[in-house]
Amino acid sequence: MAKHLKTGIEGEQLAVDYLIQNKYVILHRNWRKGHLEVDIIASKDEILHFIKVKTKTTNHYGFPEEAVTKIKFKYLVSAANLYLIQNPHWERIQFDVLAITLKPEICYFLIEDVYL
Repeated sequence: MAKHLKTGIEGEQLAVDYLIQNKYVILHRNWRKGHLEVDIIASKDEILHFIKVKTKTTNHYGFPEEAVTKIKFKYLVSAANLYLIQNPHWERIQFDVLAITLKPEICYFLIEDVYL
């Protein structure tokens, strides 16, 4: 398996653990509809969270959150819209980015309620 794929898998597991520790309820991991995907769908305090996880081994070439481009965010919103068609009971939603850096120590940076 390619190194960047291993990093992504590790990051998503760290993200799930982090969110659970912070009282989120994980509803789905890697939810897909067609070519669209949401890394994590979770709930907390009656809010549905669509979470994009970005992981990097170090910050030498920029921070993980900088890799969430407008087009990636647009895909996240499109996937969320499809999810909400299937699950229309949610009144409050938000989009979050969870950036994780692995070295020199694991660092989490949760950006909540993102709009681009």
